[in-house]
Amino acid sequence: MLGVTILGNNSALPAFDRHPTAQVVTLDDQVFLVDCGEGTQMQLAKYKIRWGRINHIFISHLHGDHYFGLPGLLNSMSLLNRDSELHLYAPPMVDEILDLQFKAGHSALSYKLIFHPLTRSEELIKTDRFKVSCFETKHRIPCFGFKFEQIKPPRKLNPEKAISFEIPASFYDRLKWGEDYTNKKGELVRNEWVTEAGVSPHRYAYCADTIFDENLIELVNDVDLLYHETTYLKDLEDRAAMRFHSTTHQAATIALKAKVKHLLIGHFSSKYEKLDQFLLEAKELFPNTSLALEGTTFITPPRIQM
Repeated sequence: MLGVTILGNNSALPAFDRHPTAQVVTLDDQVFLVDCGEGTQMQLAKYKIRWGRINHIFISHLHGDHYFGLPGLLNSMSLLNRDSELHLYAPPMVDEILDLQFKAGHSALSYKLIFHPLTRSEELIKTDRFKVSCFETKHRIPCFGFKFEQIKPPRKLNPEKAISFEIPASFYDRLKWGEDYTNKKGELVRNEWVTEAGVSPHRYAYCADTIFDENLIELVNDVDLLYHETTYLKDLEDRAAMRFHSTTHQAATIALKAKVKHLLIGHFSSKYEKLDQFLLEAKELFPNTSLALEGTTFITPPRIQM
């Protein structure tokens, strides 16, 4: 399963009960935080996201609406006695910023924070189940998008067959990931006897802040979910270009040409109180578009593996 929960969807200024950018990406048993604008820890609590499950945080760039919530969140995790290591992927200066802030407050984290500087497009994490990569976007300062991909999706368990082979429920999760089972008699129960092929691997791309850039098309081609900023409506295309942001029609154009399954739009300018027009305009070009509304979780649609 791949899901995206929106914690914040506004641009530079909090307004109209909308918060700066932050998202939680759930990929099977992994939980990732993507960007961390002001108020992120309050949004995590509001939407009942378990902080302890977050082991990787990704910061796209150093505009405040994407990372000003980070020092507070890291400190709160320490106050809650976190002891497991945490990986942080962000532009290089974040390490210096955090070091200065924690030194000024004579603060020491209760856990190991492992910093990974973002300097180029590359693969960041790869396991036998998933991988995460980053790619450069065109913004006023260095900025990165992120792509989350399943490598080996879980198999579908047949509980009746598992029971017939007397496989304990505690082993079911391992069956979903393709393991065979050996019973107390030493007899092998092959995985394919009790499971079926699951859905095909899912992919999510987060394009962060970016001017309209058709170079993104190849990078996000055919993903299940695409998040693309729409700071402005289509009539402000010139302003969007001047500020290195995008409009509704530009985001929809990327989604259409990249043949993605579902487009999420967000990073709305604080000049707009209502968001209905954003959705209407994007749907003119790409019908399967949704507003990235706070508190909403978007799940990848199942695709049967052939």
